[in-house]
Amino acid sequence: MPHPQTPSKVLDGKRTLYRYAPAVFSTVSQGAKRFDSNYYVEGYASTFDQPYELGRDLDNNSYYEVISSRALDGADMSDVIMQFDHSGMVAARQRNNTLLVQPDSHGLFVAADLSKSDFARNLYESIANGLVDKMSWAFTPDHDSMTYDDKTRTQTINKVFRVFDVSAVSLPADEDTEISARAALDGVIERRRLEQAERERLETQRRRVALLASMSI
Repeated sequence: MPHPQTPSKVLDGKRTLYRYAPAVFSTVSQGAKRFDSNYYVEGYASTFDQPYELGRDLDNNSYYEVISSRALDGADMSDVIMQFDHSGMVAARQRNNTLLVQPDSHGLFVAADLSKSDFARNLYESIANGLVDKMSWAFTPDHDSMTYDDKTRTQTINKVFRVFDVSAVSLPADEDTEISARAALDGVIERRRLEQAERERLETQRRRVALLASMSI
């Protein structure tokens, strides 16, 4: 089931991607709480070096994506915001010290203090009650540095220019997978379809020529 949000949009003149995280937001800290707040949540917006399914083609072949553990080196994370469903309503923000977005050995760790507005507190209650628990993030990758492995049908994001937001989301893209993206590999599946169609066209043409040749003997 596709998510109602769009798979990408242009921010800062570059195409920004949205991806779902394998983990969920939690109100229970796995270590020391990063904020002294009764409205505390944390989780991972992304995990490194772990392929996740993006989509499938007409032949049911799966396509994957992976975020390199070095992808966020040097990325602009100076003013990331936390939203709900990427709606534009800000629940926490790095600039006012209510949001922490920090890469570690596992992935992109997120912690937030959701005590500063009615909207943020309501979002906390939805997370605490299990009504909202998925996470998504919006980022601008360096498309030129992306690599693609034909054998595994896996795209690797090697560099991220900027992280714009992390969002608590109500609907995952696909309930059957632990992590899903909002869009399939950009252009890859369509290109494979075109290549397959061209192979079939050439094979049909070859057979037609062979048939005509046999009839002329």
